[in-house]
Amino acid sequence: MRTDHKEAPVLEALAAYRDSGHLAFSPPGHKQARGADPQVRAVLGDAVFHGDVLASGGLDDRKTRNHILLRAERLMADAVHADHTFFSTCGSSLSVKAAMLTVAAPHQKLLVGRDAHKSVIAGLVLCGIEPVWIEPQWDAERGLAHAPAPEEYERAFEAHPDARGALVTSPTPYGAAADLRAIAEVCHRRSRPLIVDEAWGAHLPFHPDLPTWAMDAGADICVTSIHKMGSGLEQGSVFHLQGDLIDPVTLASRADLLGTTSPSTLLYAGIDGWRRQMVLDGHALISHALRLAASVRQEIEQIDGMHVNDADDFCGPGRATEFDPLPVVVDLSGLGITGYQAADWLRERHRLDMHLSDHRRINAQITHADDSTTTSRLIAGLRDLARHAGDLPPAPRVVVPDPSDLRLQQARLPRDAFFAETEDVPVGEAEGRIAAEMVTPYPPGIPVVLPGERLTAPVLEYLRSGVRAGMNLPDAADVELNTVRVCVDGDED
Repeated sequence: MRTDHKEAPVLEALAAYRDSGHLAFSPPGHKQARGADPQVRAVLGDAVFHGDVLASGGLDDRKTRNHILLRAERLMADAVHADHTFFSTCGSSLSVKAAMLTVAAPHQKLLVGRDAHKSVIAGLVLCGIEPVWIEPQWDAERGLAHAPAPEEYERAFEAHPDARGALVTSPTPYGAAADLRAIAEVCHRRSRPLIVDEAWGAHLPFHPDLPTWAMDAGADICVTSIHKMGSGLEQGSVFHLQGDLIDPVTLASRADLLGTTSPSTLLYAGIDGWRRQMVLDGHALISHALRLAASVRQEIEQIDGMHVNDADDFCGPGRATEFDPLPVVVDLSGLGITGYQAADWLRERHRLDMHLSDHRRINAQITHADDSTTTSRLIAGLRDLARHAGDLPPAPRVVVPDPSDLRLQQARLPRDAFFAETEDVPVGEAEGRIAAEMVTPYPPGIPVVLPGERLTAPVLEYLRSGVRAGMNLPDAADVELNTVRVCVDGDED
């Protein structure tokens, strides 16, 4: 097939649909904005509705004989060095589940880094896969985790030779990247596939000064979110496939099983247009973003009480292998405040929204969309924060356990615990009980507690102290964590 990256099949089809005067007697019911509420039209604009048509019988004919989506997916695959690409309008949360269910069936084993996103855990619950947990590389000094080392995957395969494959998250929301080449080699020596949850790495294929792209590192499936570091709309995701360890038809069938039958052509258009933008102009755009991020990092480092984490902090023996400088992670320990306080203060006083916050850091994400105007506002807000940090009330201390105390025993499979008979018990009585829910500080969305894990006092105190300090636990049955949802039976397991 001819490859011309100046084309954008989905965008062009949407334009043609509108210009040709199609009149739909089919969903969506707003009928090209005509039936939408006037106030909704005033806020969203009619262009949103004009781009919202059926994927088949609208964007394409009823049998999709023009292959519009297929052509867009093939262009994306060519752009990122994959054999096959699949678009998803349900976010990478769906994409990673489809990948997992393709690699391992219910009751089969999958090696999974314990720093995985909650969507991976949801996949374990839905699929009934047995996880073999791979320990992250814990940085006790900074209180955060980096992706597991290749040696940990080697040891896990030796102990569990029946594991069907492996999953690793890289880069992390903090910009730290794993040694993907080495992990892929560990898997492929056993003819086992590697899934990379690279949700934060959509931009990686388009610049050599960024961490290694998963497809280039030898991953079999890579899942990425176009809306995070790219220009797509929220929920736009793609997953890529290469090699012969996974059947593309099977992968497509798993995605079809989980996905919507009413995909958003708006999201398809955002993915399609972003691919064209990156192939044609991505190197220049990302080069600009990297220069801008370097300048921002330098300026923030000069602010008293603030330290910008860089490769020297995150990379080296026992830590990450590569580093993405575009997530600007600012350590606020020197100001004596938490990231939760800082994020709230910056939003309220300067209308600046940070990406993530934790007990000591905030993350200001820089992309190719930023310029000196946006970063000047960021710097001004951070300088003002430093001046007023002493005015903030003392934050309750977050009791961060030693890394060894953060690891909980997996007493039951996540699926079995999640669907067990449950009860909500006071947090003071939860030690020793088996959790029946996820408890996840969000963002970044990495669960501290999983269904099936046996609760301990250090972890419960960490979460409780975190809530007192401003931690957000949106998926807990009780977001204040006065109670915890646990299994009624099975505590003797």
